[in-house]
Amino acid sequence: MASYTHEEFELSQKHEDILGERALLLLHLEAHYEQQKAKTKQQCLMSQAVKERNAQILKDLQNAEKNLQTKQLLHPDIINLETHYWASVERKLPEWKQYLPGKGQLPGEIVDHDLA
Repeated sequence: MASYTHEEFELSQKHEDILGERALLLLHLEAHYEQQKAKTKQQCLMSQAVKERNAQILKDLQNAEKNLQTKQLLHPDIINLETHYWASVERKLPEWKQYLPGKGQLPGEIVDHDLA
């Protein structure tokens, strides 16, 4: 009978150990659950912010598209004149580079050395 009590004592100890491990595992699971819950909440908030940002971008794009559709295009003659003007500027630029600010005297500019 003494050995029976010893076996009961060992089984009781094992039972206590198992209950302790179980309690520890439950604490870990609860902590993990709370972390997951917080992470999910944060992801929902971020998702909502992204949806709002995307909605604003879409609205801005639609407004830009609407503005482009309602914008009057320039007359072809004006576009032609503008193209010729800039081509002329590009052709004459090398001749005028020396007269840019700080580069020297403008063509036709008269400097009176006697007054200086």
